[in-house]
Amino acid sequence: MKNIKFLALIVLALTLAACSSAQATPEATPVPTVVADDTIIAEGKLEPIHYTELALNASGLVSEVFFAEGDEVAAGDVIARLDASEAQTLESAQSKATQELTTAYEEVRDAQYKLDNFDVPSDFNGMTPSEAVSTMLTALDKARADFEPYKDLEDRLAWEMRKDTPQNPKVYRDTAKIYKQRLDDAWADYRKAVQWLELDSSLKNAKSRLVLAQRDYDALQDTTFSANTAGTRASLASAEVRAPFPGVITNLDLKVGEFAASGSPVITIADNSQWVVKTTDLTEIDVVNVKEGQAAIVTLDALPNVELKGNVFSISQNYSENQGDIVYDVTILLTESNPAMRWGMTAEVKFE
Repeated sequence: MKNIKFLALIVLALTLAACSSAQATPEATPVPTVVADDTIIAEGKLEPIHYTELALNASGLVSEVFFAEGDEVAAGDVIARLDASEAQTLESAQSKATQELTTAYEEVRDAQYKLDNFDVPSDFNGMTPSEAVSTMLTALDKARADFEPYKDLEDRLAWEMRKDTPQNPKVYRDTAKIYKQRLDDAWADYRKAVQWLELDSSLKNAKSRLVLAQRDYDALQDTTFSANTAGTRASLASAEVRAPFPGVITNLDLKVGEFAASGSPVITIADNSQWVVKTTDLTEIDVVNVKEGQAAIVTLDALPNVELKGNVFSISQNYSENQGDIVYDVTILLTESNPAMRWGMTAEVKFE
């Protein structure tokens, strides 16, 4: 009996020991969610927001160069001047434009006077000059066709007299006379219509010439030297190269005494007051997630520790191919700048 009790105590002790040595099951640790970085990154080039390449509109020897590369210019500054017989300075172009404008006004005056004093036939009421010409030409063609059988009157009368039942010569002559009068009237109406059309065309041409003369005159008299008038001014005052807007000369390929040919760019002017970055490697998958006005961060390779803010200015509608990918051009307008920025620097763009 004692042995049985002893065994029971041992089993109980072992059970308690097993229970005391067992460890509680730990709770499961949650796995953190990994959020994918959806930032769109592209590479681009830094450019001034506004720049232009100027070419000569006449060929000749370079007589004067007033600026050098790196110089700042104001709108209208003469950068260089040519010695060319067929070219003219701004002053000579202005004088010629004034004379051309005066002549154009005189032509309009004379053309208007002639048209106003033209007696428009009542048959043309409700018609324009071109409609009158078309209508009178149709009437003329009919009158010519009606008169055709009576054209050679005496020969036809002789032929009629050989018939078994010849037509009465008097009736034949009277009928021919009627158709001939209708033909003459049709010709007179047609000539009147053509004359009216010529006078109207002369007035329209004179007015067109006046518009062009006024445009040239205004462009040459523009004291602000705005970009809107720069093209006309450059083509007329072809002995001079003038800055179309304020900026910095970034390229100047003109030397005094050397011959310069027209047509080839010789001067580049850039407005460095504001900058853009142009990217050309935004794929078709990424471009659908970029919108105009969207914020962007630009980092230049030359300034890796400087982040510049900007916004998407434009997205091209056309595409190009780059190593089998369809890519689009995107322009970012920077809202910040740095004195160390230079045209052509490589930039990384992050679209937020």
